[in-house]
Amino acid sequence: MVRPRIAVLGAGANGASVGADLLTADHDVTLIEQWPAHVEAMRADGLHVISPDGDLHVRPHVINLCEVAELTGPFDVVLVLMKAYDTAWAARMLRPYLAADGLMAGVQNGMTTRTVQDAVGPRRTMGAVIECSATMDEPGIVHRHTPVSRSWFAVGALPGGPADRVEDIAALLRCAGTVASVDDIEAAKWMKLVSNATLLATSAILGLPMLDALHTPGFRAVMIAAGNEALEVGAAVGHPVLPIFGLTPDEVADRSRVVETMTDKLFAGFVVPGATTTVLQDWTKGRHAEVDDLNGLVAAEGRRQGVATPVNDAVVHLARQIERAGVRPDAALLSELTAAAA
Repeated sequence: MVRPRIAVLGAGANGASVGADLLTADHDVTLIEQWPAHVEAMRADGLHVISPDGDLHVRPHVINLCEVAELTGPFDVVLVLMKAYDTAWAARMLRPYLAADGLMAGVQNGMTTRTVQDAVGPRRTMGAVIECSATMDEPGIVHRHTPVSRSWFAVGALPGGPADRVEDIAALLRCAGTVASVDDIEAAKWMKLVSNATLLATSAILGLPMLDALHTPGFRAVMIAAGNEALEVGAAVGHPVLPIFGLTPDEVADRSRVVETMTDKLFAGFVVPGATTTVLQDWTKGRHAEVDDLNGLVAAEGRRQGVATPVNDAVVHLARQIERAGVRPDAALLSELTAAAA
């Protein structure tokens, strides 16, 4: 693909980071974002990405969602980095602006690849896994905790999809981190879901950064229990265990230790002091988080498969209390999670 025209749909912390990396590599990139203040800040002062590998300052072409209808020429690639629950409408919104031979890749948490496929068709759909930690507390400025040297992606096509074009997306994401090509993207994304189920909402419920939560007595057992439930649900669905985050097949050969191994790899390679999860960042801003697409998906699929998921059920219950009933994230809530894991 010769200098494709790329849209990054969702220029939050991760989307802006990926977009900045692509711009630095001299790609033709348009950022599409729904936070008006962030759009205006990038237009006025550019985008600043602050990371341990050095700071980037780029001046992207950026448009607000309300300006999508003014687009003319098609995009060759659309990278979707919006929340999982926004995928369906966002992918359909960009469908008229995706070239007939273009590709749309859901670079997100959650099982969003088939949602993208429903919007743009199997020959234009690519799946992706992302492991990149970043936060954005003010418009136009991203703090990226895992720079390019410590970010990880996987790319793959669904059955019947454009497997011969995996490298088109992999080559772009390689600007932002290490990239693995996988034959079973659904299994790879479920493995990331297993990891997400252990940490994103559980640490957010405590109101703590990830490392602080890990060192809270009793928390690791909750993490492992939530992840093991997700792993068992995945097995019931038919997903094999795959190595992600740069793990080797030998490191995930012992199914009984897969969740512990992934958790140790995650904390060793991708989690830095003070970093909070996307779920806690959303709650701090008064926003709806992705819990229904993470632990909620594990619990719902568990019910369909007849697999008990008491820890994930408890996570979803507490998350809804926080979002809808005014309960505040607090370390005292760990007792409800440990009771579910007992």
